[in-house]
Amino acid sequence: MNLINMDAENRVVLNVGGIRHETYKATLKKIPATRLSRLTEALANYDPILNEYFFDRHPGVFAQVLNYYRTGKLHYPSDVCGPLFEEELEFWGLDANQVEPCCWMTYTQHRDTQETLAVLDRLDLDTEKPSDEEIARKFGFEEDYFKGTLSWWQMIKPKIWSLFDEPYSSTAAKVIGVLSVFFICVSILSFCLKTHPDMKVPVIKTVPVRTATNGTDFIIDKFDTDAHVAFFYIECICNAWFTFEILVRFIASPNKCEFINSSVNIIDYIATASFYIDLILRRYAAHLENADIMEFFSIIRIMRLFKLTRHSSGLKILIQTFRASAKELTLLVFFLVLGIVIFASLVYYAERIQTNPDNDFKSIPLGLWWALVTMTTVGYGDMVPKTYIGMFVGALCALAGVLTIALPVPVIVSNFAMYYSHTQARAKLPKKRRRVLPVEPTRGPRLPGQGPTGPPGVPVSSAAAQNRRMNAVKSNHPKDMMGGPGPKMDDERRHSNLRLNGTVMSVVTSSLNPNGLESNPAVMICKPKLEFSPSQVNLAQGSGQTYTTLKSPN
Repeated sequence: MNLINMDAENRVVLNVGGIRHETYKATLKKIPATRLSRLTEALANYDPILNEYFFDRHPGVFAQVLNYYRTGKLHYPSDVCGPLFEEELEFWGLDANQVEPCCWMTYTQHRDTQETLAVLDRLDLDTEKPSDEEIARKFGFEEDYFKGTLSWWQMIKPKIWSLFDEPYSSTAAKVIGVLSVFFICVSILSFCLKTHPDMKVPVIKTVPVRTATNGTDFIIDKFDTDAHVAFFYIECICNAWFTFEILVRFIASPNKCEFINSSVNIIDYIATASFYIDLILRRYAAHLENADIMEFFSIIRIMRLFKLTRHSSGLKILIQTFRASAKELTLLVFFLVLGIVIFASLVYYAERIQTNPDNDFKSIPLGLWWALVTMTTVGYGDMVPKTYIGMFVGALCALAGVLTIALPVPVIVSNFAMYYSHTQARAKLPKKRRRVLPVEPTRGPRLPGQGPTGPPGVPVSSAAAQNRRMNAVKSNHPKDMMGGPGPKMDDERRHSNLRLNGTVMSVVTSSLNPNGLESNPAVMICKPKLEFSPSQVNLAQGSGQTYTTLKSPN
């Protein structure tokens, strides 16, 4: 019997989320400096009546936590979200890095998802209209907003910024966005068409010549061709709009430094500045021979296409995909360069082994061009190997190029699919969520003089010992199934339970005292007030159990 009592004393009951778990106290001591290793009966979540500790936590995660104490191996439940699992481990005082290798990949998927969502937040793909408080915080006059002392410029500045930088904020912003896209397309189309021969006009020059009679005559000569003058006026109108747009967005921007350092804005500065520089050179330096070289820098105007990323979330996702795949792209370039150098050298010496009067590979640098064209599967045909060994090297070069290019492509595709799927999921989420208030769990009133686990006049250690004893003498306890001195055991059980339940009943009686309930503010609301007669303690002769009968007045 002593062994059974010791076994019952060494066990502990944990009620987590309504599911009861029972284990040995020594099991919880295996991992020190954790919440479960410091359980004491003085804790607020200890129930002396049921002799158990209650935790309002996730029961599914706790099953794995308790298994970690038993086996020393922490596994990740597949039906639980990663952040929830981390919060539960933090509550129980465990380290998330102790997850077993078999579950590590599944467990860390949520971290990749969180990084993806953080990237999408930086891309500003959400078209939801921000509140006035968020706008004030963004523009740096939150204090004036709460005081109600906003000036007219502080009120109109966010509206101007939304018109020119947030195309989906309003109908007027959509109109300005369409107008901006129109000027971008017209400018690029004009830049391309003015180079077409049919779109050029001849530059006529009058040349004086001597006649047979020693006189002077003039002939008209086609000196050069230039783009039609209409393209010049189109460029002037488009760049006037771009200049106006840059100035307005700079004045109304919430952060001038971020606006200046933005890559898309830098392209816009350079493209607009190249037009004015070209205009000045045509006006004051047209007589110089190398004045036309500045037209080469006007190619930066094509880069205005990147401004369309402000109007298309798909382009933003595509650019972010290449950023996220930078390592794979770097690896691709490395292997391409390695293969180009190797196969250029091989084909150069392979073509020299046999007699080849029509050898196209005069040097290794020429072979680099051939290897690049072959590995990228382009194959212009301007240089081809003519010997059998050179053809064999060319076949290996083509196969290596296909394999090298095909390896990183699935990674890039998966990154694009990941960003696109998360963007679509965010677009379908409800804009407003129901707020969950952080309400603390209510606890029953504690009467003056009553300890944390026992009634007035009963020490805490005595009440805890009696409660443990009550739990040890349940009717279905293993002690009832074993043999022993029956009458003596029944007498001891009857007297112990009588003493114990008498103590507990005194707690119930004092708790149900009308004066005690009247002093509780939480019960003052409940009407009518209940009045009970003194509780009666009855003893069942056959079972040795005690019970109370509470009678209310009719």
